[in-house]
Amino acid sequence: MTVALGFMVSCTPSEKEHLNATRNVLLLVADDLNCMLGCYGDSLASTPNLDALASEGIRFDQAHCQYPLCGPSRTSFLTGLYPSQSGVRENRIMLRDAMPEVVTLPQLFRQHGYHVTRIGKLFHYDNPGEIGTAGQDDNPSWDETHNPSGRDKREEHLIHSLVEGKFGGTLSWLRSDGDEEEYTDGMVASLTVEKLRAHAESKQPFFLAAGFFRPHTPFLAPATFFDRHLLEAVEVPDYADSSLSQLPLLAQRSIRMKPVQVDLAHDTAQMVIQAYRASVSFVDSQVGKVLRALKETGLDDNTLVVFLSDHGYHLGEHGHWQKQTLFEEATRVPFILRNPDNLSSVVTEFAPVELVDLYPTVAAWAGLVSPAQLPGRNVLRPREAEDQVLPGAYTEWRRGASLRTARHRITRWGNEGELGWELYDHLTDPAELNNLADQLDMGTILDSLQQALLQIDATHKVLPDGVGQMNPMAKPLPRVAPLLKRPPLESSEP
Repeated sequence: MTVALGFMVSCTPSEKEHLNATRNVLLLVADDLNCMLGCYGDSLASTPNLDALASEGIRFDQAHCQYPLCGPSRTSFLTGLYPSQSGVRENRIMLRDAMPEVVTLPQLFRQHGYHVTRIGKLFHYDNPGEIGTAGQDDNPSWDETHNPSGRDKREEHLIHSLVEGKFGGTLSWLRSDGDEEEYTDGMVASLTVEKLRAHAESKQPFFLAAGFFRPHTPFLAPATFFDRHLLEAVEVPDYADSSLSQLPLLAQRSIRMKPVQVDLAHDTAQMVIQAYRASVSFVDSQVGKVLRALKETGLDDNTLVVFLSDHGYHLGEHGHWQKQTLFEEATRVPFILRNPDNLSSVVTEFAPVELVDLYPTVAAWAGLVSPAQLPGRNVLRPREAEDQVLPGAYTEWRRGASLRTARHRITRWGNEGELGWELYDHLTDPAELNNLADQLDMGTILDSLQQALLQIDATHKVLPDGVGQMNPMAKPLPRVAPLLKRPPLESSEP
């Protein structure tokens, strides 16, 4: 018998055995989160809950997104397709306009009798413009959806911004005064906890996806989270201007696309980074609430927990702020799996993985077979000697593409590199400041990596069997008009 005790559901041994026969999935997604977490070696981070999650699971040190922009990246990992295969390479494109027949990861679980719920942002929303709406959601993916809107949305008129009234694609921040539960992400956590308790009682198998809106701009959190990060202790990255001249023109433009965010004053940069770190700590606290509820209900014994971000984020590295580059800061993401079948702390340090690996990994763990031949791999399955060794993690952006191997990053600009190349050796240059593409002694390595990248370019443009047709004419939706009688809102990301 299950008895509700306040906010806690306790399970008898027989009920726990019944629950363990079901394999559930809890997918937690942050927005614009880089790897500034304690479990990723950041000594200034305050992320105890994500650190604890990593201590019980697999932390992929080299996980990379397939497009450093929210909409294309989310479409990619939720369909298991590369952006050139789905045709979604911009924000505000509805999935069914581009891929009418594709079966998404949550949709696959829905087809197999799971109750599938979305809370918050999973497919693209203009953030913060569309908080409280369905954004560019995909209806066939879900049985149930929730679109909370909290205090952060109501306080937009108080937000500090480098451009007055613009928040979504401009550096902006606010130290607020409310309780955690008043904010949109606090509401996402509370609704997720409610769903976990309901599932513990109903015993229906579930795929539960919770999408947090922070730390995406505006960097906003209750004051207590700012207090964890003293302003005077905030470190602003050094940037070598000399490295800019080594870059192809398109790479230079990618890190200089917003003049208002170039050469920030040191005190402004400190405030921005403090606010970002506070937002990260706030998200960590919400994740902690969800994970505690998972344990209290007994569902932690039969639920795969996945935590990831849609892409990385620059905070002054290369003199750039925000995303949309092909450097490490924009492509690298946190990716943590807690597998209840094998609770142990594992770190994969050298072998890069991709977010397209999410779909086949989660489906295989639950014993489901995708209807399509997806390009990703099951990262929970040990590699056999006969497995083909993947060259690395692939990311594309506009007219460029990049391949991150265990040691190097190679980036081409133009269809075949005719607009320039970049090559970095992470063993000697982890900050990617010394472009080696023109150095004669790197010729053999450069040639080998160029051929690998160009070959991958070609294969990632081919649609796999079983996903249906791709509509190359799919266009982004018009931008949302700002509300009257308030400062104009930036309604979409850059």
